[in-house]
Amino acid sequence: MTQLSHYLDQLLFVAVPYVALVLFFLGTIYRYRAETFSYSSLSSQFLENRQHFWGMVPFHYGILTVLAGHAIAFLVPSSILAWNTRPLRLYILEVSALAFGVMTLVGFLAILARRRSNSKLLRVTSKADWVLYALLLFQLASGVYVAVFHPWGSAWFATTASPYLWSLAKLSPQVDWVAALPWAVKLHILNAWLLIGFFPFTRLVHILVVPNPYLWRKRQVVRWNRDPRTARLVQR
Repeated sequence: MTQLSHYLDQLLFVAVPYVALVLFFLGTIYRYRAETFSYSSLSSQFLENRQHFWGMVPFHYGILTVLAGHAIAFLVPSSILAWNTRPLRLYILEVSALAFGVMTLVGFLAILARRRSNSKLLRVTSKADWVLYALLLFQLASGVYVAVFHPWGSAWFATTASPYLWSLAKLSPQVDWVAALPWAVKLHILNAWLLIGFFPFTRLVHILVVPNPYLWRKRQVVRWNRDPRTARLVQR
């Protein structure tokens, strides 16, 4: 059983990550060269904007903060551990991370509710979109679960996940760093790799070329300049 678990860990946390990274780099390059104009978030704001605001704004602010926290823990784990030497600072970091994680999840649930309840949005939602939404929902929900039931993530991420990721980057994978982690954490890591591999085939590619400027842009007003009588004729 131990040997089987070792092979399973090698498959899930070595083979899958490298396949995902190859798909990510080759897929994004190919899509940009072959379908440049598809590098868009395919915004549905003009179809419905009231619910859109209450979902997209907390989701984007939350996810950007959470990703920034993961990146810092990966790049400078020693700084995170030094920060955590003071209990108060550790509590502030953990509570803040959980708060932003919950904000991201709530915003995403609002996005899904809007997408499911609006017939116009349903018509422009592809099967790939639903796969993406399922992966994102699981990633966010499992992240909040891990933060609640496996606390002090900033510390154990810096001491286990960061060395594991660096071993992959150095092409010398050391799966032992994550082998002993709880399965909830393992599933969270595995789903992250699935998201990375699926990335080139989704609307997420827009973040590579557009750094979310609408987070601070002025509100836009969309006006329809269409003759209602002509519209009725077209519908017939």
